[in-house]
Amino acid sequence: MNILKNMSFLKTVTSGTIFLKFIILLMLTAGCGTSRKTVVSHVSIKRQQYIRKYANLAIEEMNRTAIPASIIMAQALLESDDGNSYLAVYGNNHFGVKCHKDWKGKKIYFDDDKKHECFRKYKTVEESYRDHSDFIRNGQRYSFLFSLDTENYKAWAKGLKKAGYATNPHYDKMLIKIIEDNKLYELDDRKNPFEITPIKKKREETGNKKEGVTVVSSPEMSDEFTISFPSRKIMTNNRINYIIVKPGDTFESLTKELQMLSWELRKYNELPKNAILTPGQILYLQPKRKQAEPGKKVYIVKKGDNMYSISQKFGIRLKYLLDMNGMKQGEEPVPGQKIKLRK
Repeated sequence: MNILKNMSFLKTVTSGTIFLKFIILLMLTAGCGTSRKTVVSHVSIKRQQYIRKYANLAIEEMNRTAIPASIIMAQALLESDDGNSYLAVYGNNHFGVKCHKDWKGKKIYFDDDKKHECFRKYKTVEESYRDHSDFIRNGQRYSFLFSLDTENYKAWAKGLKKAGYATNPHYDKMLIKIIEDNKLYELDDRKNPFEITPIKKKREETGNKKEGVTVVSSPEMSDEFTISFPSRKIMTNNRINYIIVKPGDTFESLTKELQMLSWELRKYNELPKNAILTPGQILYLQPKRKQAEPGKKVYIVKKGDNMYSISQKFGIRLKYLLDMNGMKQGEEPVPGQKIKLRK
């Protein structure tokens, strides 16, 4: 009965616009099955947006592992297609790191050099960045890279190609081009995360201002961005960021320039409230540590040294330095004396 009704219906729609509408409807219905497979619920981001979002993460990994931030960022951009690749979207894998035999975490499969290859899957993008850095730092075939200068991104790019990080014969040139086109080498000069300020477009920014920083409520963003950071070199000692005091520097000017709280510089450097800065002085931007870095076990006291100056020289809190050497607050060493720097 239903078949007869359908045949009668077909006779009806074989004329005029009704027939055309029927054919179009059939075509649309037939295409639904395949189109759903290609739909990705992900809003694509552009390269500059990706850099703006993850630049600080690349710098943090550089500080932690001594891999240039420019290299980390360039690899992420290339391997993840600016954060839009299947592995990046569904696996938070921004570096195309494969499972390998020792991987015990979650997995995601994708057709790469071979079909249905196993790649590492992460809970967060931060995990992907950390694991990528550790993968290179702990890999024996990459060990020679760490004898290179962290600011020599070209040597690092060539080294990664030589070590076989990727199969593309032009991998090093691709990384170098990304770095130079986007000025990623500027990241390698920063020993601390910097602030990236979006450029406003058409609409005025609204919000509160505090020490030159605008807290934006609802800006209209452009694809451009500017990088704001202190106009002085940030160095590292014992894995602690520090600067060298310049003529004219004061606690007030530095806290404003470095966007720190007023008490931080004095506390981190164990200085009294009435302390006055002197040019050439080491000033830490983070808390000092309990002992010196590996390899620095003993220091021979020189003329003019005191326990505080030694603690600053090696980035050790004065209390721990005194305790290691069986000394009390106020006691000072003599020239030639051996001071323990590590337990």
